[in-house]
Amino acid sequence: MATLTPEEIAQFRTQLADYPDALVALDEIEQCEGDLEDAAIALAIRVGQQPDIANAEWLDSLAKKCRAAICQPEFRNDLVNKTFAPMIGHLTATKLCPALLVIPVLMYVAQQGVNNFCEPLDPML
Repeated sequence: MATLTPEEIAQFRTQLADYPDALVALDEIEQCEGDLEDAAIALAIRVGQQPDIANAEWLDSLAKKCRAAICQPEFRNDLVNKTFAPMIGHLTATKLCPALLVIPVLMYVAQQGVNNFCEPLDPML
């Protein structure tokens, strides 16, 4: 289960204060006691999606749909350092992920390990 502590939520609120959709997502994460999967399901329903598989599997599936956009080299270090602001506009512009779901997806990827998540797209050495 991917979760955020109240301290992490507060820290991200400060970092993402200029992004209204991110703050709405953080409110939902907080209401779900830090559970990213539960928050993502609630947010998905708000934007008209009908998640039909288990919470963790659904969020993982959504993140994988966005993998090519998320794993671009110019954003990777930001995600490793849990600096999400540069990626918000980029991922929203791709239309792969509704704006309210960008933050849960990025936080999920960060918790899974960005380099591990992006490994399938890395060139073979």
